[in-house]
Amino acid sequence: MKTVGLLGVPMDLGQARRGVDMGPSALRYAGIDNRLIELEFQVKDYGNIPVKGNNIVNDEKQHLKNLSAVVEASLHIKVWVEMMLRDGVFPLILGGDHSISIGTLAAIAEARPNIGVIWYDAHGDLNVPETSPSGNIHGMPLAVNIGLGHEQLTQIGQQSIKAENIVIIGARSLDDGERELIKKLGIKVFTMHEIDRMGMAAVMEETLFYLRDTDGIHLSLDLDALDPMECPGVGTPVRGGITYRESHLAMEMLAESNKLTSAEVVEVNPILDHQNQTAEVAVALVGSLFGEKLL
Repeated sequence: MKTVGLLGVPMDLGQARRGVDMGPSALRYAGIDNRLIELEFQVKDYGNIPVKGNNIVNDEKQHLKNLSAVVEASLHIKVWVEMMLRDGVFPLILGGDHSISIGTLAAIAEARPNIGVIWYDAHGDLNVPETSPSGNIHGMPLAVNIGLGHEQLTQIGQQSIKAENIVIIGARSLDDGERELIKKLGIKVFTMHEIDRMGMAAVMEETLFYLRDTDGIHLSLDLDALDPMECPGVGTPVRGGITYRESHLAMEMLAESNKLTSAEVVEVNPILDHQNQTAEVAVALVGSLFGEKLL
């Protein structure tokens, strides 16, 4: 029986809106462990990583918020994910804001240098300090993971993700610098325009074919990829997002591919939510991701 490891990262230092640090608790309250147990997985809960710092520290010179705290947390995340990989469990990381993926992917890329990454997100998260409008590090993790950005962040991992192994799905809010970087590096992106025109089934078929030669697939699932009507409890909602049903289809097709090797669920903010709706959507999607079917 496959064992899924749960690791909570209650961090909100990558952005300025408080509350996303309660995301792991909201996901556990929504029954993520029971959902996996019902699917006949063993669950090993590693608890939550302690995260230091609860005040916004804005380094005007670096144009980065909470740099030192995010670096420290990311190093701890990396150590814990490395432990999960040594234990032979499937790492399922519960955020926290999207900056947690700096540590997550630092560990995973070292273990699987040719890992494929599906970035399921309304945003590109490809900013560097020079292009970021806000200085929020949760808008930078994908850039960091391909080796771009502040050296204290890029040095957390010894192995960068290959740009040609990344697929962004659901993008509809990109900054100018992100657009330029996507074009320069040739990163595969399915915006909402492509999802509307092609349909989610075709998008996922093309994504899985594109990533066919990778060492597995890591899913970075940001709940703001979905429309705010489906997931109101996120810090940076963008109208016109992916539907609940489209997202289930995407997760189901990823499950059927047998390529998924790790995942993270991020940006659930219960303070902004309605009766834990966003966490419940996330748990339902995790069910589909791990093979849950109606019949």
